[in-house]
Amino acid sequence: MRTRFILIQTSHAGNVGAAARAMKTMGFGELVLVAPRWANVLRREETIQRASGALDVLANARIVETLDEALDGVTHLCATAMVPRDFGPPTRTPREHLGPLAAQGEAHVAFLFGSERFGMRNEDVYRCHVALSIPTDPNFGSLNLGAAIQVIAYEWRLALGGFEVRDAVAPPPAADAQAVAGMLEHWERSLVEVGFLDPEAPKKLMPRLQQLFNRAQPTAEEIHILRGIAKAMSEAAAGKIRR
Repeated sequence: MRTRFILIQTSHAGNVGAAARAMKTMGFGELVLVAPRWANVLRREETIQRASGALDVLANARIVETLDEALDGVTHLCATAMVPRDFGPPTRTPREHLGPLAAQGEAHVAFLFGSERFGMRNEDVYRCHVALSIPTDPNFGSLNLGAAIQVIAYEWRLALGGFEVRDAVAPPPAADAQAVAGMLEHWERSLVEVGFLDPEAPKKLMPRLQQLFNRAQPTAEEIHILRGIAKAMSEAAAGKIRR
């Protein structure tokens, strides 16, 4: 689903870079700046540094003079406002609104962010279909612009299906049943040798250990460690007998 992030009258160059970085981490790349403080904001050193590698987002960003120019082709416009407006659009949390929006299918969605100093003007909020409000501490709800964009970008990506999270390395396979059985036999002998298990009255110790290791699903390497522990127990028991 086509997605655009629109920043109105941004005054700090670093926030433009932070916005580009936040967008790129969530797979978005369409950024439009409406009348930013600096005409060369996309090339300023602070912007580039804060973008932290999201230079393609900056390279493809557009600067326009009016909000009308930024809204070309947009079919669903989301304001971001901490304070609800009288006579404005309904106020929703991002998660409450974005899931159903994503389920609707094709749309050209835009997220609108006001300036750092003044937020969004009422007349800009009134143009939107919804006002998104990020749930924050009622006593301190002020978010940095870059942080707000990151939250909205994350929630929108999550609504669209998210990205797969993968382990850094593939988890090792569990040891086979034969290896587990051999380890348990080794443990049974060692537990008898250290006096923990009475072979004449074993009760249910070994079946319980069997279930414990079934739940744990030890790997082959972990089986070797457990056998090493059993061997050390047996050697310790033999040492006590010799003394």
